[in-house]
Amino acid sequence: MESSVAAALGASVAGTGVASAEYEESDTEGAPSVRGDLKRFSTTALGAEVTGPFVFADGTLLYSLQHPSGENTPPYDTAGIGVVRGFTFTMGGSNDDFDELSVPTDNAERKRVRVSEGDYDLLAQGGDPIAGGDERLGVVQTPDGTDITLDTFRGTQYGGAATNPDCNQFVPTDEDGRAGYLFTNWENSPGNVTRIPLERTEEGEWSVDLNGALNLANTDAMRAVGGTRINCYGDLSPWGTMISSEENYAHPRVSLTATVGDVAEAGSGVGIRGAHEFWNRPNPSGIQDAVDELYGEESWYVQGYWALTGTEFLAYYLGAEPVDQADDGNTLDPITDVYPNPYRYGYHVDIREPTAEEPTPVKYYVMGRAAWEAPDVQSDRRTVYECSDGDSKGIYKFVADEPIDEYDDPMDVSGTLYAPKIANPAAGKKLSPARIPLHVEWLELGHASNAEVESWIAEYDGLTQADYLETHAETDWRDDLEAALAEADRAVVEDGNRDYVTDEEILRWAEQYEANGPDGVDEELRRVPFLETRAAAKEIGASIEFNKAEGVDSVDGAGPGDYVYFGISEFNDDLANDEGDVRLDRVDGGIVYRARLERDYNVSKLEPVIVGPDGTDPADVADDALINVDNVYVMDDGRVLCCEDADQLGRTYSNDCLYVYEPNGNSGPGRGRDGGRGSDDEDDDGNGNGRGDGTDDAEDGDDDGEGRVGPLW
Repeated sequence: MESSVAAALGASVAGTGVASAEYEESDTEGAPSVRGDLKRFSTTALGAEVTGPFVFADGTLLYSLQHPSGENTPPYDTAGIGVVRGFTFTMGGSNDDFDELSVPTDNAERKRVRVSEGDYDLLAQGGDPIAGGDERLGVVQTPDGTDITLDTFRGTQYGGAATNPDCNQFVPTDEDGRAGYLFTNWENSPGNVTRIPLERTEEGEWSVDLNGALNLANTDAMRAVGGTRINCYGDLSPWGTMISSEENYAHPRVSLTATVGDVAEAGSGVGIRGAHEFWNRPNPSGIQDAVDELYGEESWYVQGYWALTGTEFLAYYLGAEPVDQADDGNTLDPITDVYPNPYRYGYHVDIREPTAEEPTPVKYYVMGRAAWEAPDVQSDRRTVYECSDGDSKGIYKFVADEPIDEYDDPMDVSGTLYAPKIANPAAGKKLSPARIPLHVEWLELGHASNAEVESWIAEYDGLTQADYLETHAETDWRDDLEAALAEADRAVVEDGNRDYVTDEEILRWAEQYEANGPDGVDEELRRVPFLETRAAAKEIGASIEFNKAEGVDSVDGAGPGDYVYFGISEFNDDLANDEGDVRLDRVDGGIVYRARLERDYNVSKLEPVIVGPDGTDPADVADDALINVDNVYVMDDGRVLCCEDADQLGRTYSNDCLYVYEPNGNSGPGRGRDGGRGSDDEDDDGNGNGRGDGTDDAEDGDDDGEGRVGPLW
């Protein structure tokens, strides 16, 4: 959810009406367009994103009010989690069950949450007293019980404490789904997941028990795995647990389109290094200012630097003695006792034993490390599709050797991690992405077990900010801290951070991979694709070009013939330049794709079904178009909730919206093939690549490699 640095830090990003001026003039054919029906159901309050949608078995919609403006009309000035009362989706597969909501036209409408039918009612809000008043909902504490906020510690914080509720998943504790626990992500660093008892009363209303609520971050079990950071979206697993995804934007070791090979070719990382390399730097988020000062006109955007905010607070969460507490603000004093290991963050976290007094978190290290927005675990319980948010990122696939929930110990989960390769030649031409599907081949990165990857990660435990200075500077930091830090920054920029996986290790892995395949690399190099997933995938030519892969979901119980939906929030930058595998025309408003599950739960073709507007489209186009899709949530009847984390573009309003997408021919439960399940006879090539609705040949038009395309739908 990286619409801007301000949004990522939990600030209001209410538009000013001139956002479209920031975008290149474009007039992409088919932008906007929809293959089916798209209706606006809700607009959220100013400054807030629409996040964490969940639809209960009775058709009630719930979603989070994330980082709203403090100037909104109460209670919409405080983050929270709310339900729509007075309306339930009928689950008949059609959008006829509600009238489209109008756009907000005045401040009264813009400063509150609006829904088409019924009312949005907040069940709980960030900072509410819980656990008998000893804690506050969403607020993380140190081991001694001190709230970690800017009121109690000096430093930087990723998002205001308890202002960023995101993903919601409901785990029922009875057969009819009337009572259970609501699990909610809090997108901060340190991160958090809360569990709130929730039940449906005899009158049909949902109510919460805040006294019984739990901040999982403050449990011994969560602290034992190092806690979490930037918990964004997630999934409800087929085995009935919430999976919370860590959107660790600070993971890039190289910025934007660059590769580690580019560093080797240039003989220096100047202009290339990303945020990961500065993880254990004192005051790490200050690296951008330091690079600007050190390199002047040669300075560059250190991708993800802003997501290093909250790293020192994460150290305090783990028990470090606070530094940087001077009255004049954040200093450069290094943390020398306890400091987080970067390779312990950026994973999917399975909340096992969800109804126990203290649930057990399990991090799936074997699924790769990235800025995960969400996973989508398929009903075979082995195949997982993953979206990494941010610029020049990827979609990935993991396939476990056995059903994930059948391992006696989740640390024994083993499987293969894959990166995407866009293979159709038409994707590399200047054509409209509304016309061109993306054909995906999956490149195997490596195979390992969860325990193996954790053992590799553990080798980097115990490194602190003192190591950054002592490894990379000749000057003793105790004698001259500023001089030592400047020396260390230059050394890391030019040669990389020697405390962690090195450039040389990544290049050696890639060489051996190319020569011998993923199973033919040296034992000590097997760690590379799991700890440095993005850098490794880039090095072997994977299509790490997606800009803000923000959503992935399929209907519960989806099988071969059903669809997986992928939300790409912006189709620009690396997807629309003159490099790489995808060079299509830009669509600043983003695209929603769908991909048919094949017999083995593979997907090989992403078809565009919703195309957003151009960045310079006027209000009469932009006002009613889906802009910068974020979470996607497939309801039981095959319709798709599409949430926005939107720039204003040409709209007359700056509120984010929630739309409901009805695919063409959707007929409710029993989805797939535009409403009915596909069958094995519909394969076009005998390899399980089932066709959709009879129009695929016209839409592909690129199978001959010449880029010929058919008409828009």
